[in-house]
Amino acid sequence: MSKTIAAILATLTLMSGAASAQESPWLVRARAVHLDPADKSDPVAGVGASDRIGVSNKTIPEVDISYFFNKNIAAELVLTYPQKHDVSLDGAKVGTVKHLPPTLLLQYHFLPDAQFRPYVGAGVNYTTFSDNKLLNGAASLEHDSVGLALQAGADVAIDKHWSLNFDVKKVQIRSDLLIGGAKASRVKIDPLMLAVGVGYRF
Repeated sequence: MSKTIAAILATLTLMSGAASAQESPWLVRARAVHLDPADKSDPVAGVGASDRIGVSNKTIPEVDISYFFNKNIAAELVLTYPQKHDVSLDGAKVGTVKHLPPTLLLQYHFLPDAQFRPYVGAGVNYTTFSDNKLLNGAASLEHDSVGLALQAGADVAIDKHWSLNFDVKKVQIRSDLLIGGAKASRVKIDPLMLAVGVGYRF
């Protein structure tokens, strides 16, 4: 009996050690992200053949939550709060707009046990537009946007929990510009998003 109890205790000890050595599946990052819109919108109908809608560059805060299904595969949810941008027509400001752009990505991490841990990801972006104030209320952006998102980046481990993060994403964000209720242009924001931040693995 004593040998059996000793064997059980030894097994529980080994299992406890393995569990404590295993990393948590949760990783949270905080990033500063610079949005650089592509601004490849169609010309605005009825204004001018070369006049196009543009959206201002901006640096925003971002929080993302990742869940690791195993060492290599993870899902990442990217979150922020509604961001306000200046909107221009042929370089002249015509108003502002707010957008909220959560993004969900599936990632592959190449070297999960190394200090330098590169990854790639792909997923979907959902952006909702609000507080459209364009051309003194004569124009607005219609529709929420659903588009593709591509990602590449790397985590650099500092210790067991903390890491530095470098990340780049290309996100498809598009909407229709309405003037007097009629579609006047297809707005293609499609920003390149460059980010740096810190991560914490629980």
